[in-house]
Amino acid sequence: MNYLKATFHISPNVETARDVLAALAGEAGFESFEETPTGLCAYAQESLFSEEVLREALSDFPMPAITIGYTLEQAEQKDWNEAWEQAGFEPIVVSSPQLSVVIHDGRKPLSPTPGSLPVVIDARMAFGTGTHATTQLMVAQLMAARVEGKRVLDCGCGTGILAIVAAKLGASRVVGYDIDEWSVDNTRHNARLNHADDLQVLHGDATVLQTLDDTFDVVMANINRNILLADMPRFKQVLADGGRLIVSGFYQADIPLLTERAAQLGMHQLDATQQDDWRCLVFS
Repeated sequence: MNYLKATFHISPNVETARDVLAALAGEAGFESFEETPTGLCAYAQESLFSEEVLREALSDFPMPAITIGYTLEQAEQKDWNEAWEQAGFEPIVVSSPQLSVVIHDGRKPLSPTPGSLPVVIDARMAFGTGTHATTQLMVAQLMAARVEGKRVLDCGCGTGILAIVAAKLGASRVVGYDIDEWSVDNTRHNARLNHADDLQVLHGDATVLQTLDDTFDVVMANINRNILLADMPRFKQVLADGGRLIVSGFYQADIPLLTERAAQLGMHQLDATQQDDWRCLVFS
């Protein structure tokens, strides 16, 4: 699957402008964002991107004092492990009072300590190394959900990191899906590395949920705001009574839209957490 990369230059480069831009760019198909010294980099699947929608959004940007320009190019189809090595990747630790999840790449020696749960991630060509704030927020909420013996669904699984954490925390059934075939293959590869042999991985978008004959106690989705809004009804359909929907991949400005959508579907907010500029919500 081919991705496009947009490099946005924002002047002045303030947090509020970045948040608003990310929300508007999501309407044009962008799924993933990272801050840069001059603004944002954003990534979109080529087949889902609309430059017309992007141009209309920027022409009507709601902050008149802000100027925004961008360049568009094909995203490099690179091996993310190589990027890790070049950057000197170090293990990431997400801790709770009872346990620490240690995410590492498997090439550097790791000495497990009591109360730690090692998770090996070989990223290949999928997103989700554990370094991003949203992944860490999701892992923390997954630990808080006490998933032992529960059924867990990972929507847009990427490298499979969240599904694998759920499996290693003792979930009785774990299913993940992703629209990107690279991510599906990568999740299966990482599941083998972590001996999560029962993890089921499906290729497709949220419509694949129609093929499942089960409901889930925990549904996770670390995706951009627009996909969350569009797919939340499908998430609700497969959420067991009393279950938890854990979502991240958005900013503070997106929260009212997400909470309103959840309320329309009969769900209420249980928790909200944040790390850097990113937010995570839990609904039931």
